[in-house]
Amino acid sequence: MTAPSMEDWFGINNIFIRYANSLDHGDVEAVVECFSEDASLESPVLGKFSARLKREGGTQFRHVVSNLAVDVEGDRAHAICYLLDFMTRDGKTELLSPGEYDCTLRKTDGRWRFERRLVAMDRPFRVNDI
Repeated sequence: MTAPSMEDWFGINNIFIRYANSLDHGDVEAVVECFSEDASLESPVLGKFSARLKREGGTQFRHVVSNLAVDVEGDRAHAICYLLDFMTRDGKTELLSPGEYDCTLRKTDGRWRFERRLVAMDRPFRVNDI
């Protein structure tokens, strides 16, 4: 794989940001649009988080991604970045856990989407964390 063109880098960066913003706003349809039809998602908090995606009880999540590194080969890419996952509830903000996204992406119809997404957190979540 090789370094991406500027157009591909911005397209891939955009899908990471769109995914994070959609999660934080509870927009399930927009989250799903970030993935190819045959995508897979592995996350240690998937079931726990999806139950609270709609910001129940005034809880607000903020997913912050950084240090995006991308390699591209044709219509396929591998991307990895860091994740900071914050939660604000009852006026108190806390970092749930830093982590990392490790993804393969596919470009279809001129748009990059996640084909495989692995979420690895630096420490396990407890059910009461979120």
